[in-house]
Amino acid sequence: MRLWLAIRTFWRVLVDTEAASRVLLALPPASSANSAAPIERPRESATPAARSSSGSAPVRNDAITLLATLQRDARLVDIVKEPLDQYNDAQIGAAARDVLRDCGRVLDRLFGLQPVVEQPEGSPIEAPAGYDAGRFRLTGNVHGQPPFQGRLVHPGWQATRCELPRWSGSATAANIVAPVELEIR
Repeated sequence: MRLWLAIRTFWRVLVDTEAASRVLLALPPASSANSAAPIERPRESATPAARSSSGSAPVRNDAITLLATLQRDARLVDIVKEPLDQYNDAQIGAAARDVLRDCGRVLDRLFGLQPVVEQPEGSPIEAPAGYDAGRFRLTGNVHGQPPFQGRLVHPGWQATRCELPRWSGSATAANIVAPVELEIR
């Protein structure tokens, strides 16, 4: 149930700025002692707008920019939207391997992802007293007061940067994730 909620929330936050704002408000603030420096990005409108009265370029939602980059460089949308019934598992796995590798490259380039902790999965770890709930997610038999001792299930991920490409296209194309490809013969 929680996995499905996490997947739904991820995609909703990715494509809907208002939903992302609501999720951000629901999360506890990051503690400067327990987390990497916050990543600041100027906020843009949730919907693309025509040139403003000041003559600035049209606005594009950052989630669409990220999705368009993952499509252009890794074909993520193509593999997710492809009907898979006609392919066997080996064919799907072969295609997924390339897409996953290329998606990883995009995420590394744009966000510089690093593990939150540098310990192998399965190793003992402690969530100290006053731990940041945005940095540690406790599962299992959680009771009593911190510090909590446990086994590392996942080292977490943190972005060390956020360098999304800037939109320079038209207002009418701001919601295009992948343009129509037309081969002229």
